[in-house]
Order: sequence, then C-alpha cells, then structure tokens
Amino acid sequence: MPEPAGRSAATVNKHPSAQKRHRQSVKRQARNTAIRSRVRTYVRRLREAIASGNVSEATDRLQSATRAINKAATKGVLHRNTASRKISRLTLAVRKLSIAA
Repeated sequence: MPEPAGRSAATVNKHPSAQKRHRQSVKRQARNTAIRSRVRTYVRRLREAIASGNVSEATDRLQSATRAINKAATKGVLHRNTASRKISRLTLAVRKLSIAA
C-alpha cells in the first residue's frame, strides 16, 4: 500500500504493536478517503441537477446522496451532526426547486 503524506515507514516505531497500528491507520485512511470522495461525488451530482432545474432528477439524486451521507456518518467518516446538516440543506434546496417548478 502506498504511504500517506507525512507518514513514512522509517518514522514508525519498531515495536510490533506500533507497526500493526500504523498498518491499520493506513487502511482506515484509504477507506475514509474513498467514502468521503463518494459522498462528495453524490453531492456534486445533486447540486448539478438542482442547478439544471430538473426536479425529478434532483429528487432521485437527493435520495442517493442522503444514503451515502448517512452511511458515511455510520462509519464514522462524518460526524452525525455534520451529516444531518448536509442532508437538511440539500433537502431544502430540492424542496425550493420543486416549489419553484
């Protein structure tokens, strides 16, 4: 696995438990980065649908973005209050779009 920035194998303690903790942190960082990226992608697609004014597409994408955000909060990648705030703001934006349409 590639080493993350700022963490080289040379700086890791020689103790076996410290080496294991380092391997675990590298795995978690990769997983968290992937989940965070997925959430950003869903949110970006939703915002694009809102900007285009397509209500049905925005509603569908809101559902998938909400699911991804909730999943990230469950995994501990996002704080639950942050997830709730994001969902609330996105839902409000879609609701405004549907009222305007």
